[in-house]
Amino acid sequence: MTPVKGRGLLFRSISVLLLIIASWLFVPQAKAMQPSADTISTGDVEFTEAPSASQQLAAQKAKTDSIAKIKADSVSKTKVALNKAVGNSKDSNASLWQLFIIGFLGGFAAFLLPCVYPMLPLTVSFFTKRGGTRANAIWQSCLYGLSIIFIYVFFGLLITIVFGPAALNGLATNGIFNFFFFLMLLVFGASFLGAFEITLPSSLANKLDANSDKGGFAGIFFMAATLVVVSFSCTGPAIGGVLANAFIKGERLGPAILMFGFALAIALPFTIFAMFPSALKSLPKSGGWLNSVKVILGFIEIAFALKFLSNVDLAYHWNIIDREVVLSIWIAIGLLMSLYLIGKIKFSHDSDVSHLTVTRTFFAMAAFAFTVYMIPGLWGAPLKSISALLPPLSTQDFDLSAGGVSTTTVSAGTNTATVGEKKYEEIFKRLPKVKGIDDWYDYDQAVEVSKQLHKPIMIDFTGWNCVNCRQMEQNVFPDPEVFKRLQNEFVMLQLVIDDKTELPQNEQFISTVSGKKITTIGGKWLDFEISKYNSNAQPYYVIINEKGETLVPPQGANSNISEFIKFLDSGIAAYKNSTK
Repeated sequence: MTPVKGRGLLFRSISVLLLIIASWLFVPQAKAMQPSADTISTGDVEFTEAPSASQQLAAQKAKTDSIAKIKADSVSKTKVALNKAVGNSKDSNASLWQLFIIGFLGGFAAFLLPCVYPMLPLTVSFFTKRGGTRANAIWQSCLYGLSIIFIYVFFGLLITIVFGPAALNGLATNGIFNFFFFLMLLVFGASFLGAFEITLPSSLANKLDANSDKGGFAGIFFMAATLVVVSFSCTGPAIGGVLANAFIKGERLGPAILMFGFALAIALPFTIFAMFPSALKSLPKSGGWLNSVKVILGFIEIAFALKFLSNVDLAYHWNIIDREVVLSIWIAIGLLMSLYLIGKIKFSHDSDVSHLTVTRTFFAMAAFAFTVYMIPGLWGAPLKSISALLPPLSTQDFDLSAGGVSTTTVSAGTNTATVGEKKYEEIFKRLPKVKGIDDWYDYDQAVEVSKQLHKPIMIDFTGWNCVNCRQMEQNVFPDPEVFKRLQNEFVMLQLVIDDKTELPQNEQFISTVSGKKITTIGGKWLDFEISKYNSNAQPYYVIINEKGETLVPPQGANSNISEFIKFLDSGIAAYKNSTK
């Protein structure tokens, strides 16, 4: 096959992939936008007496006022919908960029593993000799890189199509799924430490390798497929680790975007060094340091596995994997990693560390520093940089900071309400909280409190396993200006969408949205969010009045404090205007 034909086949393959993405993104929306056909019924016609002139004028005036009101309502709803769409798009784009970066970093780490890195000079040498000319070698190496990207992105799209965009968000809060990921990352971590090796069937690799002898684009594609399969023992655990982030985010194209970043990081070195083969001389030679990279990734995967076990513990109220438990294990892992880097401990596949290189020394310093940074967390230090990955501070038994918190005292009658015992308080006592803010957990109670205090309600759709929720609670809510408004100007309502506590039999119902029976507290509030606000995102902030009317366009996670203050102020102003 000539290079021209290879280019055509490549472009057709990319076109097919783009068509799949386009149809997956836009077909459902197109269907939703199709207007229903207007129908006119002429049956059962009844003749009545003609109204007088004054009656006709009154009816015409009422009709005009009604049309004007409908138009105003329509414009208002359109503005809200547009603002909501823009906000959701902004949040989604930010999440996808985060996933791309996570995937790219994971792919770069996978490239430095013993199954991938040593193949770089062999592959570059192959293209240099096979291409004949430098131009052909560059073109074929580009095809090779694009083939690697295509294979991984196709795998990511396949995950999205199989599970569905809604299911990705559901899986992120599913106890069985989280426990499965905990076990999977634990196994992958043990594999990286050298306990065993995970490989795909050798027959598959042999078959792909045989097809790679074909000429043209087909041969190059099968060479890329062979790399993917042969290196699976190293890249498989790395893929498992980065894919976990896609399921946590619950984004529709999350797996595909993440796999694109992962594949790009692996494909770029093969392509770049095929263009400039002389640069290979500047790369460090393969050796024991590659296994060190593998071991460090193994430690990281075992540490990350605890996040998923903690998710299950929180949602099902086991009350076992508290914050200090996770921190203690992470500190132990950090200490072992530090000792490994300086050569004090080693595994069966490791070579002796006769001396420390500058690079190894810097990594050891970083590991020791991070371990020391986590130690104060055992006594209640917030550890903001990793707080989103830890169980909430409310799960910690020993917290020295608890006694030093000052809260604003307000006079009786201005910030107190009598509605009886706070519903669900015992269930959500371990839910992440901002000290000094009084949270409610039941919609009807919050409405009653709003009526008594004459304050708007801010609904915080949150979750036990919501990473972005923890970031907002740790980094935005405690800001003095934000805290002052949340504490004094709003009735705070936290609705936890992933709680697994069973509803009483008389409160269970059939959802009008999904048609399924809602049996849990989390299911009730998730169904409420979807049916009322057409969203299943967390966090999701909605400001309403005591009548349940939305005062301003809702907003998702926003780490920009000034923008979040504007959102709160607009809600306060809208509430005051509605009560005039």
